[in-house]
Amino acid sequence: MSRPHLHDLYRWDGGEYVFEAELIDYIAQPVISPETPDLTADPGLPDSWWTTLRESLDALSTAEPPRETIRQSWADRVFPEYLGIPAPAITERVTGHADLQWANLTHDPLVILDWERWGAVPIGYDPAMLYVNSLRVPAVADRIRGEFAHVLDTPAGRIGEQIALAEMLQAVGRGWYVELAPLLRRRAEELTGSVLRPPSPYRPMSSDCQPPR
Repeated sequence: MSRPHLHDLYRWDGGEYVFEAELIDYIAQPVISPETPDLTADPGLPDSWWTTLRESLDALSTAEPPRETIRQSWADRVFPEYLGIPAPAITERVTGHADLQWANLTHDPLVILDWERWGAVPIGYDPAMLYVNSLRVPAVADRIRGEFAHVLDTPAGRIGEQIALAEMLQAVGRGWYVELAPLLRRRAEELTGSVLRPPSPYRPMSSDCQPPR
């Protein structure tokens, strides 16, 4: 699995807040998108990079998760507002990274960074999150759909993609992803059959689910 080795973990309890710092391997290669989680240009990744990504997610999916990252209570609240449909029951989960976007992936050789959210996620959520963060670069978005069609093109995978879209549109409502927002809404309308209004104004962040970073 393309994950940096964790050497040590430091934890401080400041009363109301808890702080953690991880000591991991030094990663020499740069991340693909250092300025924004979504992709703005084709990074020209080789076939071997995509193979490593697939194999890493497959290996991760069988690991014992430390937590449930995406909660049903969050989906029940967010789906009607941001997707215009009731939330489906999340019944099928795998262990996933839970923040798979371009600021957390390095150029070849692939290393997946930022593991603070990893845990049990809906099937298809990880590749769907990478897909919706790639909609501004159609060639890469199409590559992701091809690489992960065996997951994304299943009923469970479509629920995972809806959840990724709901999370991204919630982030749009908080001022994120201005240029990506129309593409997110269009894809959500294709997937749900709903006609979506622009997300409502900023609200304080919920502890149930954080927007992508």
